[in-house]
Amino acid sequence: MSKTALITGASSGIGKELARIHSEYGGNSILVARTESNLIELKNELEQKYNIEITIISKDLSRPESAKELYDEIKNKGTQIDYLLNNAGFGLRGKFHELPWERQIQMINLNMIAVTELMHLFLPEMVERNSGRILNTSSTASYMPGPLQAVYYATKSYVQFLSNAIAEELHDSNVTITNLMPGVTDTGFGKTAGMENSELFKNAVSPYKVAKEGYEAMLKGKLDVISGLTLSQKIMISFVPLTPKKILLKQIRKLQEN
Repeated sequence: MSKTALITGASSGIGKELARIHSEYGGNSILVARTESNLIELKNELEQKYNIEITIISKDLSRPESAKELYDEIKNKGTQIDYLLNNAGFGLRGKFHELPWERQIQMINLNMIAVTELMHLFLPEMVERNSGRILNTSSTASYMPGPLQAVYYATKSYVQFLSNAIAEELHDSNVTITNLMPGVTDTGFGKTAGMENSELFKNAVSPYKVAKEGYEAMLKGKLDVISGLTLSQKIMISFVPLTPKKILLKQIRKLQEN
């Protein structure tokens, strides 16, 4: 039986590739993003290529009321969500006290609040059915503090720990939550964050690779999946718990400077 996925941040990057991969599996999708024209283009592509149904919803999930609006719209359609893929998010580079507060609170709303609320809204139905899969896109940034991206790194740590904790709460059910932690990925993220020229983005990996590994891990019900790291990045991650914090902070700051 075809599974219906709700995918946020579906107009580009990892979210767009998740939509393509889910379509390859024969699943229907509800695709959510701000840019309607990109969603329409993706809908046409996928429906022409696969025998599936794509619904698009243009919505800015950084608005506090948007998650509930999205849930109500889906419920009014009578659609059952089998997979929830919380992928929407963005980052900002700069000193915390110098970045506009309006953009930082939008980031908190999108990266944390929307993810949390959508899980809270859809999980009860999944638990009642005793079936469902959730994939939350966190980041390898969730392992450490991030000078020059202080709020972004903090939001991704929140997503990792929230996902893991709720996954354990559901240990006696068939509902799973997978935490996807990409490394530096070739999406629009670097440009949005003002980091496209930084050392960190010189070895960005394909969003398709990250999406494929994340999606397959979700199907298997895995707790965590790390994707898209270079060898040097893997080594750095492995040494995070052992590195004195002041040294670690300095290393991360230097990586993110243009």
